[in-house]
Amino acid sequence: MNCITDANIGNWFSSTMEDIRNKMLFQGTAEMTETGMDWVQTHRKTVRSVLDTCSKKCKDDEIIFETIDSYKTDLENKNASLVEKRNAIAKRLSEVEGKNEQKSKIIEKIEMVRVEQAKKKKLIVSQNKANKDRLKNLNKAKQVFQGRLGLEIRKIHGEKLQFIFRDINPRDSECVYTFMLRISEGGLYQIVSSDPPLDCMAHLEQRLQETNNFSAFLANVRREFLALKPQ
Repeated sequence: MNCITDANIGNWFSSTMEDIRNKMLFQGTAEMTETGMDWVQTHRKTVRSVLDTCSKKCKDDEIIFETIDSYKTDLENKNASLVEKRNAIAKRLSEVEGKNEQKSKIIEKIEMVRVEQAKKKKLIVSQNKANKDRLKNLNKAKQVFQGRLGLEIRKIHGEKLQFIFRDINPRDSECVYTFMLRISEGGLYQIVSSDPPLDCMAHLEQRLQETNNFSAFLANVRREFLALKPQ
């Protein structure tokens, strides 16, 4: 291979090689620039797409959050309404229970009154029967003592009976000895007074209540009047 000795040829060669290198660098730079611009454009499109997607996503999320808040508010309102209805039902139930309790008390009172009235009716029937028996005894005693011993029976105001004895004082056959009697609500004989007073009248009254023998009672009273010293 021949050596290159000509200085001009050497310079030309160096200049040519420099031009080639510069062209290659320019071409490479242009390609890189073009590639970079494409990449930038692609990147911008990608970013814009991502931004659009994110924006749409944010709007969708806002709608979702608004919907959730709306549901939450509606649920709170429904819960408040439910609590109010429950309270109203509880109050109504309490009122019904109170009325049922009052009804039970009224029924209980009515039953007590009915039982009490039944007892009173039974007592009245028993007292009427006892009074009929006592009146029968009184009439029988009246017939015996009035005809034989000068006894007179008078009905006094206040459902009282006055018994008047004559022919006791030998000095004065018209002198009267009396006692007053009534029948209590319980159907018992009760001595109200006697004239002249007899110390044993309480004992005679007790014996009458025990035996219900009115004829014997009248006989004993007359005997006690006879035992008194003539006035």
